[in-house]
Amino acid sequence: MRVGRFELWVGNLLTRNLQLATRNGKLGVMTQTRSNVVLIGMPGSGKSTVGVILAKQSARDFIDTDVVIQTLKGASLQDIVDRDGYMALRKIEEETLLEISVRNHVIATGGSAVYSEAAMAHLRSIGFVVLLDTDLPTLKARIHDFGTRGLAKSPGQSLGELYEERAPLYRRYADLVVQCEDLTHEEISEKIIAICV
Repeated sequence: MRVGRFELWVGNLLTRNLQLATRNGKLGVMTQTRSNVVLIGMPGSGKSTVGVILAKQSARDFIDTDVVIQTLKGASLQDIVDRDGYMALRKIEEETLLEISVRNHVIATGGSAVYSEAAMAHLRSIGFVVLLDTDLPTLKARIHDFGTRGLAKSPGQSLGELYEERAPLYRRYADLVVQCEDLTHEEISEKIIAICV
């Protein structure tokens, strides 16, 4: 049932042929089986914003997995955390990520995707994983709704504690790390394209 609902949300993206031509006929480090670009990183690192720009610049479609979850569940991420707890949100996220079966997409994941080894193995099998690495002071300046953002974090956990917990997981799964502090969203997208698309 969930797969059908996912296909409904994505619309024709899963059913139409997505064999898009790449720039100059080159795949770079991309392959036919790993044709997606998967963005990981902390909340506030710019995954959704960079994802949209990157999709446009590389002639790919775009999926924001947080939006997919909210659409499928009919609730915001914060509502899910408030009602069922942060571990329930992580489980829902894992299930959603494991159902993704697309090609030539940019996929912006939730910040907690890296807690699931199975989900990350799946994403790495279908895409090139890019960490948008942003330092803690920059994240603190960007995030003004930490307590109500719908994060899959333990109660009372600070942004700094979450950062320390997740940083090694992001690096474990990343094929490419992009330092983002001094770059615009467009420059980040261009760097990713230059290296892996």
